[in-house]
Amino acid sequence: MLRPKKKISRKELKEDTLITWYVKARTLYDANKRTVSIALTVIVVAVGALLMYLKNRADNNENAITALGAIFETYDAGQYQTAIDGIPERNIKGLRSIVDNYGNSPTGDLARLYLANACYHLGRYDEALKAYGDFSPSGELLTVARFSGLGATEEAKGEYREAAAQFEKAATRYPADVDAAEYMSDAARDYARAGEKEKAIDLYRRIKKNYPTSPFARDADRFIAQLSV
Repeated sequence: MLRPKKKISRKELKEDTLITWYVKARTLYDANKRTVSIALTVIVVAVGALLMYLKNRADNNENAITALGAIFETYDAGQYQTAIDGIPERNIKGLRSIVDNYGNSPTGDLARLYLANACYHLGRYDEALKAYGDFSPSGELLTVARFSGLGATEEAKGEYREAAAQFEKAATRYPADVDAAEYMSDAARDYARAGEKEKAIDLYRRIKKNYPTSPFARDADRFIAQLSV
């Protein structure tokens, strides 16, 4: 006489499923043990490197804040060469040293802008262009400062078309900026110098339309008349 088959309970079914998955996972792990170990090691090393990078970046930023604060008065006084070189006898780092040592931090990067400005004022335009180009601005004011700095430097080199393009970026990136009309006027002037009269006239007309109360709007008609001859 046949005995009735034993009914498998839900608990036993679940346990059996878990055992099956465990066996499969264990088999897969055993077959790929070396690959899994390498992957885990890579993850641990990557996380450790990231944490170390973030800590170093924070430390560098603190050091850059201290160093930039110490040399800023010299820069602000127009002593640009000293600001670049620092004051070794007082253990005060210069802008170049701050950039070289802490340039990967936000404040160290900001020092690039001051370094670029200092080089511009000293007539070292190629160095200024490089520093402006390497600077990574965050926010409206610093972005405009970078474009206007590039524009002024290109203009000083006689590269009027490139200067005009940079000044136009400074004017149009943030049209509500307090200096936007001036930058647009600078761009128009340099386009005219580069022989691109139509672009210059268009910008003078935009100044009249968008910034009618600015002093640059009052001179726009005169410049348009001169360029239209």
